[in-house]
Amino acid sequence: MTQNTTQKETHFYTIGISYKKADADMRGLFSLDQEHQERILSLAQEEGMEGLAIISTCNRTELYGFAQHPFQLIQKLCAHSKATLEDFEKVGYIYKNKEAINHLFSVGTGLDSQILGDFEVISQLKKSFALAKKFNLINAFMERLLNCVIQASKRIKNETELSSGATSVSFASVQYIMQNVADISKKNILLFGTGKIGRNTCENLIKHTQNEHITLINRTKEKAEEIAGKFHVLVKDFNTLVRELYQTDVLVVATGSKTPTITKEMLPQDREMLVLDLSIPKNVAPDVQELDKVTLIHMDYLSQMTDDTLERRKTFVPQAQQIIEEIKTEFDQWLQNRRFAPTIQALKQSLEALKEGEIDFQRKKIADFNQAQADIIGERIIQKITTRFINHLKETSTPEESLTFMKEVFEL
Repeated sequence: MTQNTTQKETHFYTIGISYKKADADMRGLFSLDQEHQERILSLAQEEGMEGLAIISTCNRTELYGFAQHPFQLIQKLCAHSKATLEDFEKVGYIYKNKEAINHLFSVGTGLDSQILGDFEVISQLKKSFALAKKFNLINAFMERLLNCVIQASKRIKNETELSSGATSVSFASVQYIMQNVADISKKNILLFGTGKIGRNTCENLIKHTQNEHITLINRTKEKAEEIAGKFHVLVKDFNTLVRELYQTDVLVVATGSKTPTITKEMLPQDREMLVLDLSIPKNVAPDVQELDKVTLIHMDYLSQMTDDTLERRKTFVPQAQQIIEEIKTEFDQWLQNRRFAPTIQALKQSLEALKEGEIDFQRKKIADFNQAQADIIGERIIQKITTRFINHLKETSTPEESLTFMKEVFEL
């Protein structure tokens, strides 16, 4: 897991914040849009970092990469977000080497999700690593690690029921609406915002509510029309937002603004309305709660729903962990073999030199010396010797001692 450089030894770290210790407002401070992610990656590339990837979702912002000290990654996060080092000290976490690998497996398989079994994060991880690859910041270690996490995610989906029932905040929001709004199929639903959560919520609303009164509004109308074409919902201009709010029974806000997009003054005083804010940072002003007939629910509340489905999912956690352990063992084996490779290659070269020297010596001494046969025999012996060493290194509990012994004996 450690990498050698010409300067100091580096280690693989995960640093970041998540819903576990940081509330929605704090997570908003650490949030990184694509422009800021690309800026961090560009600077990392200029600095010659050997590996770095970034993920920033509504529930977490994390950096995965190699560094001599985790502060190098923490500094990058705080320098390009609205958070401070003091904020990180309060809510941040640092994982190193094996712990960092374990954490990435937990995140990618939904075990660390705010809603247990939420697999949406695996696609977000794929995108974050793909972006980092454009900056040449995904080395062999990180590429292999992500592939193993993807493999674990697929197996858990196929072999367990960890993802049964509600799998995301978007579905949990629809579940909440259906449980708390009577005659939902006849109500006017307004979806404001077309981010990923907004699109997923829109799809779930159509699928589960049988509602034909869903209106979609976005600052960029073209994006709204693109989604409307897929889901057959009504699109209205952004400048009609306030007028539409006065006819709305259920408002779902999934915008990506840094400041509130829905304020108290924009909402009717005398209309019963359920408002769901699925944005990070919060995009509905807190004073909206002062309106007697308006119920404001934030995604943090939705994520805490402990219904029967989520309780049932917990029973599949041991099965999921077993799958992760199996794949982690394969990754560890690959990592170990990779660590052995330079010494084994040096051993083969040393044995090749011994073989060539002996063949040259015998060719001068033996009449009708058959060099072709001698080469074949010599290669087979070298192969058998190196295979014995490889198997020993795989099976021994002290591979470093064995590698040191090999280097001394063969002067590698």
